Amino acid sequence: MSAISAEVDAGAAAARSAAARPRRFGALFVFEHRFTTARRTWTSNVVPALGLPVLYLFAMGLGLGSLIGGGSGAQDLGGVSYLVFVAPALLTAAAFQTASEEFIFPIRLGFKWNPTFFGMNSAPLSPGQIIDGNVLYTSARITANSLIYYLLMLAFGAAPSGWGILSVFAALLTALSFGGPLCAYICSLEKDASQETLVLRFIVMPLTLFSGTYFPLSLMPIYLQWIGWMSPLWHGTQLARDATYGLGEPAWLIAVHLVYLLATFVVGWQIARRLSRKKLNK
Repeated sequence: MSAISAEVDAGAAAARSAAARPRRFGALFVFEHRFTTARRTWTSNVVPALGLPVLYLFAMGLGLGSLIGGGSGAQDLGGVSYLVFVAPALLTAAAFQTASEEFIFPIRLGFKWNPTFFGMNSAPLSPGQIIDGNVLYTSARITANSLIYYLLMLAFGAAPSGWGILSVFAALLTALSFGGPLCAYICSLEKDASQETLVLRFIVMPLTLFSGTYFPLSLMPIYLQWIGWMSPLWHGTQLARDATYGLGEPAWLIAVHLVYLLATFVVGWQIARRLSRKKLNK
């Protein structure tokens, strides 16, 4: 009997030792899982990251921009060309839309459609680490895409300021600021009722159109401007414009943009961790 007990104790010690690393670095294991999965379909990520910025910069910046001349139009844009005005907005909007996809479908997949998160939680990975790993992967993807976008902006001459690289950071903050609360909402869902489609149609699309992306927010009726003030996309776009061509906003307003984006991300992220713990530890 003592030999059997010793063997059981040895097995338990080996299991605890093997579990130590995943318990400590669980978020990185989830990140590795997402990265390995994405490698199988890398072309679906790389081609849009390279092709869509070129198409958007040509269509919106050079195509539509060629129709916007001087006069009052140029004054409304702060004295810069339409290409310079719209390029940082396109950068942040691309990050915003990527976050919309990454914090909806993979999270819903892991909880409901192909519940891999329950398998991860059965291993020595905590619910919080599962959420953190998805945030890390999404952050890495958005940073890489935004960097490519910024380099193309340089090639088009759409980022005249030397501080333009900070627009990549602004795009990442924009994505996380929207992605944190969105992730929390997806974690709260129990039944399928096309909620994902509703979010894309009635939240993501309106925010893209009414956040000062393609024209200054000040040109909108005052009763619609509040949509931009509440939108992470507007705050992130203003930061990106401050970085790429010097929008000239006061320091206190830049601080408001930063605090708003960081606060909404942190609150949403923490709620998502708590909801995932409640769901996975049933």
